[in-house]
Amino acid sequence: MLRGLTRFGNLYDAAVTRFGGRARPGTARDSLWLNVVERSQVAEGVVGLRFGGPALPAWQPGCHLDLHLPSGLRRQYSLCGDPGENTYRIAVREVGAGSREVQALRVGDRIQVRGPRNAFPFAGIGPVVFVAGGIGITAILPMVHAAARAGLDWRLVYCGRSMAAMPFLDELPVGRVDVRIGRGQALLGEATPRSAVYCCGPASMLDQVRAEFSSRWLHFERFSPPPIVDGRPFTVELRRSGVSLDVPADRSALDVIRDFRPSVPYSCRQGFCGTCDVGGVRICVDRPAGDRLVLEEL
Repeated sequence: MLRGLTRFGNLYDAAVTRFGGRARPGTARDSLWLNVVERSQVAEGVVGLRFGGPALPAWQPGCHLDLHLPSGLRRQYSLCGDPGENTYRIAVREVGAGSREVQALRVGDRIQVRGPRNAFPFAGIGPVVFVAGGIGITAILPMVHAAARAGLDWRLVYCGRSMAAMPFLDELPVGRVDVRIGRGQALLGEATPRSAVYCCGPASMLDQVRAEFSSRWLHFERFSPPPIVDGRPFTVELRRSGVSLDVPADRSALDVIRDFRPSVPYSCRQGFCGTCDVGGVRICVDRPAGDRLVLEEL
């Protein structure tokens, strides 16, 4: 496994250089204050925002920003512009309070962000099949352009509920793109055992892709956390609050704590962003070895 991880790291470094990146993910400053310099309607229910600021850290396809919203909410959005530009672009579909707050931003507004960071890196190795569902095109679009510029053998399957609701159709390279309304047929007809597959979309799409393609070269990013399977119930004790809460086998500590304290910060709910870290415990995914979890700071 270590040999494989080392190989991937070397390939990723080469891809960063090939696609014009100037720094590996994670080297960006922790916090930036950026200005909204452009706002547009990019699809039905989807708003595009472009941020500007001095000396923006470099980014690569797959990177995202953490937005620290005025309300205290934190939300993550994939960068979907051109890494060679001196602005950051995101696109936001309204799905809840956080996205509504982001969509309400206007040109001239100032917002704090963290990143860019990359939990979904594109290694730049062909042949490659991209699969995007709806707003999942935001993570995939920069990869598609990178693959096209590099002359890779690539294909894109882009699914949505309607053409009007699918952002960036006009920015896709000509050819090699299969646009579909709904998902009634196989998604990976173009994939071979040698293909790398990059997928971003709803859980049902990821389940379909994983059922169709079992290769180790499958890479994906989720909109929402995967369901908890084989979990065990436990009790979480909030030491500072003097409260003990029962966590069922199919829920996370974060889910239960939010019922008691809705203001607890969180973002990805998948264990990689660190927003919900409490004393070294990522309460969105971590479960105790025994039947009790004690959180001193809550």
